[in-house]
Amino acid sequence: MKQGKTLLELGRELQRQRQNRQDFLADTRSLEVESTSYGSTLHMSLDSNTYGFQIGELAHQQIASRLNIPFRYYQKMQSEAPDLLDQNINRWLNQNPERRMIRVLDGKVRAFLSDRYRRLDNLELCAAVLPVIQEMNGASIESCEVTPTHLYLKIVNRRVKAEVKVGDVVQAGFVVSNSEVGLGSLRVEPLVFRIVCKNGLICKDLAQKKYHVGRQVNASDDSAYELYSEATLAQDDKAFFMKVQDVVRAAVDEARFMLTVNKLREATQIPLKHEPVKAVELLADKFQLTESERGDILRQLFMQGDSSRYGLVNAVTAASKIAKSYERATDLERIGGEILALPVPRNILPPPTISSYQALPEYQAMTA
Repeated sequence: MKQGKTLLELGRELQRQRQNRQDFLADTRSLEVESTSYGSTLHMSLDSNTYGFQIGELAHQQIASRLNIPFRYYQKMQSEAPDLLDQNINRWLNQNPERRMIRVLDGKVRAFLSDRYRRLDNLELCAAVLPVIQEMNGASIESCEVTPTHLYLKIVNRRVKAEVKVGDVVQAGFVVSNSEVGLGSLRVEPLVFRIVCKNGLICKDLAQKKYHVGRQVNASDDSAYELYSEATLAQDDKAFFMKVQDVVRAAVDEARFMLTVNKLREATQIPLKHEPVKAVELLADKFQLTESERGDILRQLFMQGDSSRYGLVNAVTAASKIAKSYERATDLERIGGEILALPVPRNILPPPTISSYQALPEYQAMTA
């Protein structure tokens, strides 16, 4: 499992973000984009003044999506005709007016969202779930991180464990994740932690989700104004996070954990349909893996010497530890869970030993 920040570092960063964030509700007619070859600025009319914020990469994608501008064309205009990009954006912002929530951090627009978007922020989430985790007997935070798009808390309960094979012990856990920028719901997902190699597997099934959808904020004018944490909103959030606490308390369920363990045991008896190189190529096509990721997974598969579905799952989750980013590492842990959830083929034969593939040039090159 890839390591991120310490819990203390995470807390400091979330506090810093709280002090440097701004949220606005704006009529699109009060917005104007100005672009150069160095980037784009969103100008916002606010209280008879105009403020400018640099537009981040995700916000560009969300603006393009909302205005129905194909993103490849949007990027072409960014790089080759910034003035044309401005004409497109500003024309549609004014011709089809609506209210949007603009989320700003460190002077940069990080999200361009619906006015119904419910702000379920990372600091409040941690304040709600960390005391619950501390109350859990045997639970500890194995890894945590805040990325530009998500917060992750990965928890392992060392008291709930089982053997997949003799000496191969896994422990139960769960992942709490949240996005403040509109990239998915607040999630609590089952996690299996393999002790021998410290790999994390995020299970596809049995995840709990809470969506960032709320009531529209009432406003009748065509201006922009800054949003604060109102008392009524805080009370709504308190009730919501109490429900999240209940989900977290039930996240480590031994019966559900054993269902996953049984799938892992079953996977040890499912051979790969193809030799390892071909199997990883097919996996790369299905999940859009990079060339580097494909090489890392194949290398792990050969090193572990296990050509079963269980071996492939472990190769993917082992490769996650050397992924380029924490975000991508978590994606690979989820891909491991998707592989585990694949249907069980009929007429299962015992998987061949990896020794039958050791004559392959790819294997010899990796172990040279």
